Amino acid sequence: MHAGNKTYSSIKDIPDQVPVFPLSGALLLPGGQMPLNIFEPRYLEMIDAALRGDRVIGMIQPKFSGETGSPDKPNLCSVGCLGRVASFAESGDGRYLVSLQGICRFRVSDEVHVRTHFRQCRIIPFASDLTEDQDDGAAVDREELLRVFRAYLEANELEADWESVQRAGNDTLVNALSMMSPYGPAEKQALLEAPDLKSRAETLIALTEMSLARDKDDSGRTLQ
Repeated sequence: MHAGNKTYSSIKDIPDQVPVFPLSGALLLPGGQMPLNIFEPRYLEMIDAALRGDRVIGMIQPKFSGETGSPDKPNLCSVGCLGRVASFAESGDGRYLVSLQGICRFRVSDEVHVRTHFRQCRIIPFASDLTEDQDDGAAVDREELLRVFRAYLEANELEADWESVQRAGNDTLVNALSMMSPYGPAEKQALLEAPDLKSRAETLIALTEMSLARDKDDSGRTLQ
């Protein structure tokens, strides 16, 4: 996996301990790009530390069911995604404008007690995310994915750059559509934890079809 100026070819290239950024509803996937507008002091500190080190942080969602912890320190989902700070700019008013590029998913081993204001975890990376599997992409039902995507756009009166969509490989297409999808934290976590690209595409198709059916049903009830 290539991210920014670095290639991550095995789990030996991945740090054992990373700062984590809990953000509800945020989905970063391997190879994806995520813009971040950083303004909280603890996360400004986190970015400073990442830039001094290996430029890697872990995006992860707070738990959305069961024991959720406190507002200042929510319990975390077990799976997140590592991102490398690929670009960085200062806004001039105290904010950082950052772009993360996804490296690989990880499972939280345990949280480390640290003196920093931001949280840090020991992690177990998903080694399979670091290698490109052409067969995985070939297994995606691209025609069905595009059919559902087109139906969603039409239902919501949206447009897409179809030339770019047609050029995109299956891995880029599935992950980009998953990251842009307007679904909630539980759905985003399901997309993140899908075991492979084919499963992620099938999950995305199912979520979109349910959304379309629900919107159609709500519209029908409104007209009665």
